Amino acid sequence: MGAFFCFRFWRLTVSYTAPVKDMLFNMQHLAAIERIAAMPGFEDAGLETAQAVLEECARFNQDVVAPLNWESDKQPSSLKDGHVTTAPGFKQAYKQYAEGGWQGLQHPVDCGGQGLPKTIGAACVEMLNAASLSFALCPLLTDGAIEALLTAGSDELKATYLDKLVSGEWTGTMNLTEPQAGSDLSLVRSRAEPQADGTYKVFGTKIYITYGEHDMADNIVHLVLARVSGAPEGIKGISLFVVPKFLVNKDGSLGARNDVHCVSIEHKLGIKASPTAVLQYGDHGGATGFLVGQENRGLEYMFIMMNAARYAVGVQGIAVADRAYQKAVHYARERVQSRPVDGSIKASAPIIHHPDVRRMLMTMRAYTEGCRAMASVAAAAYDAAHHHTDAETRKQNNAVYEYMVPLVKGFSTEMSLEVTSLGVQVHGGMGFIEETGAAQYYRDAKILTIYEGTTAIQANDLVGRKTARDGGQTPKALAAQMERTEAELLHIGTDDAKAIAQRLAAARAAFLDVVNFIVDTAASDPNAAYAGSVPYLMLAGNVVSGWQLARSYLAAHHALAAGDTDTAFMQAKMVTARFYADHILSKAPSVRDGIVHGAHSVTAMALEAF
Repeated sequence: MGAFFCFRFWRLTVSYTAPVKDMLFNMQHLAAIERIAAMPGFEDAGLETAQAVLEECARFNQDVVAPLNWESDKQPSSLKDGHVTTAPGFKQAYKQYAEGGWQGLQHPVDCGGQGLPKTIGAACVEMLNAASLSFALCPLLTDGAIEALLTAGSDELKATYLDKLVSGEWTGTMNLTEPQAGSDLSLVRSRAEPQADGTYKVFGTKIYITYGEHDMADNIVHLVLARVSGAPEGIKGISLFVVPKFLVNKDGSLGARNDVHCVSIEHKLGIKASPTAVLQYGDHGGATGFLVGQENRGLEYMFIMMNAARYAVGVQGIAVADRAYQKAVHYARERVQSRPVDGSIKASAPIIHHPDVRRMLMTMRAYTEGCRAMASVAAAAYDAAHHHTDAETRKQNNAVYEYMVPLVKGFSTEMSLEVTSLGVQVHGGMGFIEETGAAQYYRDAKILTIYEGTTAIQANDLVGRKTARDGGQTPKALAAQMERTEAELLHIGTDDAKAIAQRLAAARAAFLDVVNFIVDTAASDPNAAYAGSVPYLMLAGNVVSGWQLARSYLAAHHALAAGDTDTAFMQAKMVTARFYADHILSKAPSVRDGIVHGAHSVTAMALEAF
């Protein structure tokens, strides 16, 4: 009993510290925030603004949201008589989140948002998710609903719903999946029947609906895929509808309860406090729905939501990895076990003195910082794609962002599984005990590789749409930029810089070999190309993250040479870049060999032999 209370006390004293300094470093040196601030609409969004926003965001998430994470895992959302009660503290925290204006951070000023660039917003999203993945999922889905309405909603739909969603007064959901239709949306059976007044009656069952029912907001705005009567079969016959929990009166007040009801919530491995609902539409005459855009273009509109969500899920991976890393470092400093192998301490010492523990902590740190840097650069490409004054620059940045979305989503989430697993390993046996809290991050991370498209779906997109379709133009352009980074490293000439350049050059060559292999085989031998799709995604994510840390090394080196007084931070950044190059980036050539030379063995086994 005494040991239990000891570890329980230790668990409760570990807090989350937002990595504001690292985020600002990325914005300044990798994402070029000052160049973004020179674009129309972002004039006041430079580094000074970013620092003020991030520091306030850190305070909110450290003080309000993070303390809820562990208790909400033990006392998750619950369903009774069709009503969901969220975990203790969630409703109050969400009220503060909405009142603080955090939901509208990246959304247009003319619908109540703050209009800040994604480069700043993404960092705030990471903090929220690091504080609590389960809590953060509600704002994440609302962001997607806002994007879809901004792009395809009628003026009437925008006037009715946008301001309330942007303010956080109402929340949004995304309804794709059905019991028989998971990733294959051509199998969607939910139907919509046109009415004389221009509305539709929606019928069907949707599953895995994040925050499909909850008590944190007055209304829930469901965006629902369904087929209009007589629509073509397959994905070409799917339309998108707004189906609110409560209908909205002409004056904007809430009216009658709509015919959409939560019939159950899932019992999950992780993110337990996030209510994942099964929603039933139309059991009492039909749920009133409002068409978004044009009939039969629903999947096109829904992908707007999904693309935004996929990037955000990648940031979730970075967030939970960072939380696991912070906890592991704290434990490694406190846990006394065994003497150091070098004899530097003559008694049992904190395990952070042991080389393999240092290896695990450095792996966790390097992966997390590499993916954070990659996500920041991707966000900057998004901002330039939407706000740069030059059309060609917008086009190029859009191509880069589109290429990097599956990397941010796929690589960062798969990375989070390794990092959170290492977090448990650093804790040893205590990591396998729920009271220490390390296991929660591992459990929570698993869903990230699954929802909003599994890693294989991200990889198929990377192979088909982002690489083979245009002959690999975008990855080849990125590789050319990597080569320039290698030259800069060699010009510096330190041992670390030369070693990083060597590793980056080998990884770049492996990356290009795979890109050329995919371009050459995607049409003629698709099984060979797609057999290596996930390894290709992981290779590309590794190389781009390693490249960004190589750029970080350059930035830190130049900062110190220019007299930057934050010596410890800059030196740590340089050490992390070298570690990544030596231990993670160095894996690229072997992954290349498996993709290029091992495609046949993936499909060689007879099906009946499995």
